[in-house]
Amino acid sequence: MRRESVLAVRPLTNRIASGQPMALAHPSDPYPDPSWSGWGDPALVPVLPEAIRTLLAQGLGVRTAPGAPGPITGRRLPAPGLGVDAAGALTAVVGADNALADDQTRIRHTRGKSTPDLLRMRAGDDAGAPDLVLLPGSHQQVLDVLQVCSQRRIAVVPFGGGTSVVGGLEPHAAELEGVVALDLRRMNALLELDEDSRLAVFEPGLRGPQAEELLGPHGYTIGHFPQSFEYATLGGFAAVRSSGQASAGYGRFDELVLGLKLAAPAGTWTLGRAPKSAAGPDLRQLILGSEGALGVITSLTVQIRPAPEQRVYEGWRFRSFAEGLAAVRKLAQDGPLPTVLRLSDETETALNLARPGELGAGAEGCLAIAGYEGSADEVASRQACATHVLAAAGAGPDPEAGESWEHDRYRGPYLRDALLDAGALVETLETVGFWSALPGLYEGVTSALRESLSAQGTPPVVLCHVSHVYPAGASLYFTVACAQAEDPVAQWRTAKAAASDAILAAGASITHHHGVGTDHRDWYEREIGELGVRVLRAVKAELDPAGIMNPGVLIPPG
Repeated sequence: MRRESVLAVRPLTNRIASGQPMALAHPSDPYPDPSWSGWGDPALVPVLPEAIRTLLAQGLGVRTAPGAPGPITGRRLPAPGLGVDAAGALTAVVGADNALADDQTRIRHTRGKSTPDLLRMRAGDDAGAPDLVLLPGSHQQVLDVLQVCSQRRIAVVPFGGGTSVVGGLEPHAAELEGVVALDLRRMNALLELDEDSRLAVFEPGLRGPQAEELLGPHGYTIGHFPQSFEYATLGGFAAVRSSGQASAGYGRFDELVLGLKLAAPAGTWTLGRAPKSAAGPDLRQLILGSEGALGVITSLTVQIRPAPEQRVYEGWRFRSFAEGLAAVRKLAQDGPLPTVLRLSDETETALNLARPGELGAGAEGCLAIAGYEGSADEVASRQACATHVLAAAGAGPDPEAGESWEHDRYRGPYLRDALLDAGALVETLETVGFWSALPGLYEGVTSALRESLSAQGTPPVVLCHVSHVYPAGASLYFTVACAQAEDPVAQWRTAKAAASDAILAAGASITHHHGVGTDHRDWYEREIGELGVRVLRAVKAELDPAGIMNPGVLIPPG
C-alpha cells in the first residue's frame, strides 16, 4: 500500500516552470562545527592502546609525540583584507547576522580535512583564511553575492561540510581583491517530495544525517553513506561526485542526482526534466563534479528509495588479496551484488584498519565485508546466493567482522587524528581502474609510496582495500602510515606525487571519489589532455567570466 506523505506533493515539472517552492521541512537541530584541527567531534578521538604506541615506535620509528593541539580560542588571524565598501555590499545581501569576520569563524572555514591541511593548521599556518564568511539563505541571495563578487573581483569558495581532502577549499586568489567563504548551512530544507517518481528536492546545505532525518518519517532513504556522511553536505556530495559505502546497492551520488539548480555569476541554470533524455549532451554532468569552480548548486533533485526493512553486514576471510579480488569481481559482474562490498589486503587486515575499534588485534588473510539491505526476503535471498559464491571461492566466514565494521564505519578519521597526535604521518589516497589493470595499479602505487617515503628516511606501512565495485572495475583506497619527517607536509607531497605518477602510468584515474581540488589538478590535466582542459576553461569563461569561483580548484589556470 502506498504511504501517505504529510508533505504536499507537487509535480517537479511545476517547480521547473514556476521556480523554487517554499521549504516543506527543515532538520530539527543544526550540527555543531567540527574540530578546527581534526576531523569532527574531538571527544571521539580514541586513546591509542599501548600495542599501537609500541608499533609506532618499534615498527615505524616514531619518536616525537606532539600531542593534541590547543584550543581555537588561542588562535589569532590578521585583520581581513577585504575593503569596507566591499564587505558592506556583501553584508547588505545576507544581513549583518550572516556576514561573519571573527577569527574563529574564519579559521573554521580555512582549508579542508586532509592530513596536510591539519598539519598546517596545527603548525599555525592560517594562510588563505577567508576575509569574510557569508551565510546566504536563498538562491537569490547566492546570485546577488556572486554579482557583487564578480563586480569587485572577490574570490568565492562554496563551503558545505568543509570535509575536502584534496585542497578543494584552498583557492589561488592572489590576483583577486579578497576571499569569501559561502557557507550554505542555512539552505537546509527539504523542498519537495514526489512519491510517484520517488524523488526529493533538497537544498544543498543539508548534511547527510539531516537529509536522512527529513526522509525517515516518510519511509525513504537516499542510501548515500560515505565516511564523511556525518559532516559532508548534499551539495558537497554532488560537487565532488561522492561515492558512499553502499554504492554497490544504491549507486554513486552523481547517479542519484536527476536535476539541479546552479547559481553562477552569469545567472541561473536549471537542469533535469526527466530521468534520461536524448536532448543533446547531458549538461547535468558538467555541474556534477565541478567542485564550485563553475557556480553554486542551490538545489538538487535526488532519487530516493524506500528505507530498507533489514540491514545485515557480515565478514569473510580469503587466503590472499588475489583470491579475494577474483571473488569480488565475480559478484560485481555476475551477481548477486551485495549492497556493500569491500575487500582489505593482507596488511590492512592484519592491522584491522577495516575494524578500527579492534586495531592491533591482528588477523590473517584478507577480510571482505558484504552487506545486504532491503526487505527481509530480498536480504535472505541475496545473502544466500552470495554466500554460495564466496564459499566456492575459498572464503570462510568471520562472524563478528560485519557488525564491527558497521559500528566503526565512520571512525577512521578520528583514528588518524590520534595517530597525528602521537607523531605519526597518516594519510589516504584513492583511485579507480578496470579489473585488468588493478594488479599492476595496486603494485605500482604501493611500491611508489614505499620507495618515496623510505628514501626520505621514513619507511612506511602501506595498506589497501577495494572500496567500490563495478562490472568493469573497482576503486582502490590506500592508507599510509610512517614517522613524521621534519617537514611532514613536504614529506607527504613528495610521496603523493610519486603515487599519482604511478596511478596514471597504470592507466587508472587520479581520483574515484575524493575529487580533484588543487592537489590532483596537475594529474587531472594530464588525464584529460590539452583539449579537455580547453573545454573546461571555455565553460568556466561562460559561467564565470570574472574567474571568481573557487579559482585554481579543478581547472588548471590558462
